[in-house]
Amino acid sequence: MDLATGYRELAPPADLRSLLECVWVRVADARDDVQIVPDGAVDVIWQRGRGVIVAGPDTTARSVTVEPGSLMIGIRSLPGAGGGLLGIPVDELRDLVADGGDVDGAFTLEGEREPSDALARLLAAARGREADPLVTAAVARLDDGDLRAVASGLGIGERQLRRRFHAACGYGPKTLARVLRFRRFLAATDAGQSDLARLALDTGYADQAHLTRESTRLAGLPPGALLRYRAGG
Repeated sequence: MDLATGYRELAPPADLRSLLECVWVRVADARDDVQIVPDGAVDVIWQRGRGVIVAGPDTTARSVTVEPGSLMIGIRSLPGAGGGLLGIPVDELRDLVADGGDVDGAFTLEGEREPSDALARLLAAARGREADPLVTAAVARLDDGDLRAVASGLGIGERQLRRRFHAACGYGPKTLARVLRFRRFLAATDAGQSDLARLALDTGYADQAHLTRESTRLAGLPPGALLRYRAGG
């Protein structure tokens, strides 16, 4: 495992790719305030010296202080797969961080371990768990039309689909659609695009003003300020 300073994401093992988006590692050499924006996922995180915490689905940005010398290893669910990863309705953890053992005994892990062993145990705890297949199918169709059309196409009632979304994602389909649209915007900026008016249209916003409102609601900053922050400026 690469424990060089910084943050990096790795592909999950092949047998967990229907449940996990990535494995990630953060090693800090200085104190830093990290801005976490909603991504539709949940994270199970082992921190050296502390143990395991679970970060539930966020609906707005939160700031996390990373201390010098800290080491964190996490597994992140796919959007909509958090309930499957944790084995509980994740709306119970919306905008919360909890001790891993309080969520599921399988995520009880002391902080004094070798990092590679900690990761192996997190992955072992995830194996055998499954995302809600109906929610997974619905997530792929969120851009196809309104919720009623999505539910009808899947042969399920709209109210039942909402309930299953809340259990699997922590919030309803409309909120997840907003979060995923914002992720597309961030991914486009990470790829080097910077024209906000064009980005707004290309990533599904009505106009740049719409993007500005959503960025402020979800990330706590308007787009220009957010991009400067992410660039370290």
